[in-house]
Amino acid sequence: MVTFLQALPLVLLMALLGSGRVTPIPACLLALVTSLPGIAAALPPGLPLRNFLVLETLRAGFLGILPVATLSGGLLFSMAAAPHATEPVPPSARRAYLVILAGSFVESVTGFGVGAVFTLGGLRAMGIGGAPAGAMALFGLWLAPWGGLGPGMALGAALAHRPVAEMSLVTALPHSIWLLTIPPVLWMLLRRAGIEVPRAERLAQTGLQAAVSALVLLAARFMPAETVGVVAAGGVLLPALWHLAPPRDSAARQRALASIGPWVLLTACLLLARSWQGAPAWQPFADLPGLPITHVAVVLWTVSLGFLAFRTGGLFRLRDALSRMRRPAGAMILYVLLGRWLAGSGVAAALAGTIAASLGSWAPYAVPPLGFLGGMVTGSNVGAASAVMPVQAGLGLAAGLPPWLAPGIHNFAGGAGAVFSFAMTAMVCGLLADGTRPPALWRATLPVMLSVLLTGWGAVAILRGVP
Repeated sequence: MVTFLQALPLVLLMALLGSGRVTPIPACLLALVTSLPGIAAALPPGLPLRNFLVLETLRAGFLGILPVATLSGGLLFSMAAAPHATEPVPPSARRAYLVILAGSFVESVTGFGVGAVFTLGGLRAMGIGGAPAGAMALFGLWLAPWGGLGPGMALGAALAHRPVAEMSLVTALPHSIWLLTIPPVLWMLLRRAGIEVPRAERLAQTGLQAAVSALVLLAARFMPAETVGVVAAGGVLLPALWHLAPPRDSAARQRALASIGPWVLLTACLLLARSWQGAPAWQPFADLPGLPITHVAVVLWTVSLGFLAFRTGGLFRLRDALSRMRRPAGAMILYVLLGRWLAGSGVAAALAGTIAASLGSWAPYAVPPLGFLGGMVTGSNVGAASAVMPVQAGLGLAAGLPPWLAPGIHNFAGGAGAVFSFAMTAMVCGLLADGTRPPALWRATLPVMLSVLLTGWGAVAILRGVP
């Protein structure tokens, strides 16, 4: 009975969203209400439910501010850095792939879904909208385990008591395979958007995707963990842009510089801020990461406001960005709240333990789906690590897996789950603002979501015997 009560909010949430008749915010509100009996049953004796809810709601509010501020800052920067006048961009399969690749670079530097905001803006500039645009925007997060220079990976490694470099390499093994399953689904989405993908273009994109996959492995082996996403995405994006779409004359070079210059400046500012160790930070909760003055959100807003100060109609762009973020921000905060309630009460860990215990000798194969579910519920790799990483690491050891395997597989699956999470799909649908709802995005990306589990299971089967 207790397990039923603990699972009820997640089952209800998926059923409501899957029906396509309930929007993300009401669905999450109902899930929050139905989570109360399970949370009450999981709390230790002596901790009143009311006290727990007040404390965890305050903590969730603090945690929710960070991604909302980062996303709104990323949206504002995209609008502030856009050229004053833009010509219509003809849609093409090549441009769509390069936009997604650029989004993955942006996500590797900023994190918190900003890559999806960037990708969606580029796709809509080509006239691509609806579920195909939303699903392809999610592909801009395909390097999520290393997103934002890897805070989720660092937290997971600390919780599992494993080196960060080791976790990055183990994560890269299944992730590099999973990346190769995305192009066929991308071509299907492009066809739905009315864009044919010729055979030569498919071969080119397959080669580029294979290069991204290879760089993920090489960078994870030889580079610091926080640089893997930047190296893998940037190492393919820049040569591809130069080869596939080189500027033909001085005017084209000036337009290219105007387009990429602000993003180069932002990347430099973010990397410079990251290099400042021990920066002053606001930390209202001792056991949660603080908000330093070098945080991604602070840098994004500072640079964005600097651009807006020199733009005509800067105030209008600011109001427009804030207006477009209202609904996505509300949905994201509610989902962070649900994730915090379930994780803080121990419900998430209890469900993971129950599922694992019921599987017996098949317990090692619970690691990928539990990691994916952790990312999908919490909406970030950081949330997935904090919610179930200790359970996953313990499960791996109890099942006789090498101590490095379960944490790495969890990090891969948790990062991928965050890409398709309730919060992220609600955010993308809110930005689309055309009636598209999360189930449409899940249906469009279902083969890629299933390939996360298949790849994770394959990695467990192959690597479990490695010393």
